[in-house]
Amino acid sequence: MLEAKPGLRRAPARADRPFKGIALILLSTVFLGTSDVTAKYLSGSLPSIEIAWLRFLVFAMIMVPAMVPGSPLYALPTRSLGLQLLRGAALLGSSLLFITGLRYLPIAEASATGFVSPLFVTALSIIFLSEKVGVRRWLATAAGLAGVLIILRPGTSAFHVAAFLPIVSAFCWATTLIMTRMMSGKEHAITVMTYSSIAGGAIMSALVPFVWVAPSWHDILFGLLIGVASTAGQWIVVLAFRYADASVLAPFSYTQLVWVSSLGFLVFGEVPDVWTVVGAAFIVGSGLYTAHRERVRRSQLLALEGEASPNA
Repeated sequence: MLEAKPGLRRAPARADRPFKGIALILLSTVFLGTSDVTAKYLSGSLPSIEIAWLRFLVFAMIMVPAMVPGSPLYALPTRSLGLQLLRGAALLGSSLLFITGLRYLPIAEASATGFVSPLFVTALSIIFLSEKVGVRRWLATAAGLAGVLIILRPGTSAFHVAAFLPIVSAFCWATTLIMTRMMSGKEHAITVMTYSSIAGGAIMSALVPFVWVAPSWHDILFGLLIGVASTAGQWIVVLAFRYADASVLAPFSYTQLVWVSSLGFLVFGEVPDVWTVVGAAFIVGSGLYTAHRERVRRSQLLALEGEASPNA
């Protein structure tokens, strides 16, 4: 058993309380959906880079207590500095690309397309985690990709090149999830979030002078809302994973589509067309099946471990 190095935080023990995990993941979708809708609203007056900068600036300010030596929350010591910074850059890429896409796309369409991240996780897990993916999970992945094509409708007048931005954003988000898994059990959640805020804040601070538009107080207040809501949403997701497995929580994350579609209608008067609804159904269906197969696979592994145990 590995001993913790001085200054390194131990990850809290997991508790099997799925209903609490589900409640937390449902709550997180309210905050994350609010952040996305607010970002789309601000995209009418500020460049995407500046909106992302405001988001990560607030994120970094919230995480300052974890950066100060001597603070009870101090969390900078890490075993995986390079991986932490790469994860932060990938998270930033996901945020920036998605915000840029919101400038041109209805929020329901962008959000539905962005939910293809589990499909990318499936592919990346083969490369980086050496996981085996069966035929049924690949068929679910194909169904999800079909849903993306239904939403995008390439070759028709409805297609907008900006529709690729949420897809690349989803790939970046899948990369952050894979790197999170690679650090699972080695790094405390607050350490991961602290380095994400540092990496994102530093990169955005270097880029924002090139596109700077003086924000009004109105813009600053909404920028604060984006930062607080997105940080709260991310933190609640981290807490949810303490109480339930990803395969249990994943289906409930799709309720974010309901929130963003409702807010998109109330704030922007956007009504998802039939193709967006049908495509989203394909994507959600593939995600639900992938989560189901992950739950089955985990049950099988636990059963094998039980059989191999000398106390079984």
